[in-house]
Amino acid sequence: MADDPQRNFRSAYYEKVGFRGVEEKKSLEILLKDNPLDLEKLSTFSQRFPLPSMYRIHVWKVLLGILPPHSDSHALVGGYRKEQYQDILEALEVMRYINSSTPSTHVYLRMFQLESQTLPRCSETSPPDEENEDFLSISRAMEEIVDDPVDCYWLVKCFVNQYHTKFGDSVPHLPKSLEHYLSQEEPRLLNHLKNSGALHQLPYNLWFRCCFAGCLPESSLQRVWDKVISGSCKILVFVALEILLSYKIILMGINRPEGMVKFLCNIPQENTDAIVTKAIDLWHKYSGTLIHAI
Repeated sequence: MADDPQRNFRSAYYEKVGFRGVEEKKSLEILLKDNPLDLEKLSTFSQRFPLPSMYRIHVWKVLLGILPPHSDSHALVGGYRKEQYQDILEALEVMRYINSSTPSTHVYLRMFQLESQTLPRCSETSPPDEENEDFLSISRAMEEIVDDPVDCYWLVKCFVNQYHTKFGDSVPHLPKSLEHYLSQEEPRLLNHLKNSGALHQLPYNLWFRCCFAGCLPESSLQRVWDKVISGSCKILVFVALEILLSYKIILMGINRPEGMVKFLCNIPQENTDAIVTKAIDLWHKYSGTLIHAI
């Protein structure tokens, strides 16, 4: 978004009187009127600003490729997505992989496995195990955000696929990145984690493989996923960092690794919005100003 003194003045005024985001919402509405939609500008917007809840799912679907950039094709493609969902569902029912009592998240998993050609033989089918827990955790969280099961399945499927395709090589390095930024922000806490043996036992799977699904409530989680879906897995490092900083006093008082891990896997839920806001500020601080024009 080009620098505009008048716009900056209006934004500052709106924020001062409690209408933060008014200008950003207008800017997003202008972007959504483009045909075709400019994916780079939508991604940049999502990186810089929180997505308004009324547009979030639509923007996610576009950025994840569920809907095409050409807006006049959205209704048609949406219909195809629904038909494909029903076809896969019926196929799994006929093959007796699912039935009316199968939990919806397990249904999404079997659908995903069928489409990715990883569906186990029916004779070998057992309840989803730990290997599938990342997918199931993301599915459970997405169900809390999205009401429609068709949208939910497509969002989970494309979110998981994009995350593994785009960030699969980066995820193993995120714990080291967290250690680096913690050394910048709070070296005493880092030393405590090292000396207690907790540093390498932190809940990295929960944080980085599940993208905080099952850790943060959905109201906070969706603001993190805005950044992941629009192209940054590094935001996950700063959310983890801010969790450690926010509960520094508690963590400094725990000397056993299992005690720290138990606390971090079940952090209090009432403070998470503030944690995510501070994490995004830290992310912007270390990542520098995003310079793409909107």
